[in-house]
Amino acid sequence: MTWYREFGSTEIIFITAFIVLYGLYLYRVIRIARTLNTSFSTVLIKIFLRFTVFALLIVSLLGPSFGTSKKEVQSVGKDIMICVDLSKSMDAFDVTPTRLEKVKYEMKKIIEAFNSDRVGIIIFSSEAFMQCPLTYDQNALNLFIETMNTALVPTAGTDFGPPLRMAMEKLEKDNSKISQTTSKVIVLISDGEDFGEETTDIAQQIESKGFRLFTLGVGTKQGGQIRDGSRFRTDNSGNVVVTKLNPDALQSLAGKTGGRYFEINETRNDVARLINTINTIEGELMEARFIDVSANKYFYFLLVGVILLLLDVLIHIKTLKI
Repeated sequence: MTWYREFGSTEIIFITAFIVLYGLYLYRVIRIARTLNTSFSTVLIKIFLRFTVFALLIVSLLGPSFGTSKKEVQSVGKDIMICVDLSKSMDAFDVTPTRLEKVKYEMKKIIEAFNSDRVGIIIFSSEAFMQCPLTYDQNALNLFIETMNTALVPTAGTDFGPPLRMAMEKLEKDNSKISQTTSKVIVLISDGEDFGEETTDIAQQIESKGFRLFTLGVGTKQGGQIRDGSRFRTDNSGNVVVTKLNPDALQSLAGKTGGRYFEINETRNDVARLINTINTIEGELMEARFIDVSANKYFYFLLVGVILLLLDVLIHIKTLKI
């Protein structure tokens, strides 16, 4: 037998109060009986009955569980691959504190929102790298998010093709029980500066496979400068580099795949809308199994206790026989 809750201070207080009060009651009855020189043995019947009722109530409060029953447990979810741009332009601070730091903060919200789904992370600039494979482990995902910085990838520009291809291949080849392509989602996060040449072809492949692709633009159209130590980053001519959000590339990419474009700038944050949109996608039943669970049988003890309590109220016994 197992118990829903442990025997603790609450039960000790109840039992102590009950014993003390009935002890005083019994002392009073015995004292009166001796004064009147009469029998008081019938009071023991009432005391035994009420002690039994009280014990049954305490047992039901503790929640006794015995026997087993079958319970079906279903696991329903989606596979979500997040591609994060780590090119140097993500260090611009037109979105405070920087574009990348803002993305890292918002990504943790996304991870928390999809705690029952598998999430993976791909980092990229001109090349793509698997940062974290699809997993349910939120602690691992948050750890990888914390370590993200622009020094992790090459600095030769931004290309959407490699991360999208990698995400598509991982979602397609991953040993998952999800077979519905609509339950597989790609989220591309970038400032929109795409210098790749294969993005359009890969986008068509993603659309043909039925995967859902959403884009999240980070930055402002006015642009921002990039810190390089104590100075600002400059080009080969010595001019300060100003990187601007290019929403057109991200909107076009989302449009080609039937997805949607979202944005983070100094006055707008669409992360909540992105989460709500992905939530509308129906997950797939990944696993269904029956497990043995102990059944809480407190109501049996409570029912017997209530019946005995009613008998105690209805049955009158003379406490003192004169």
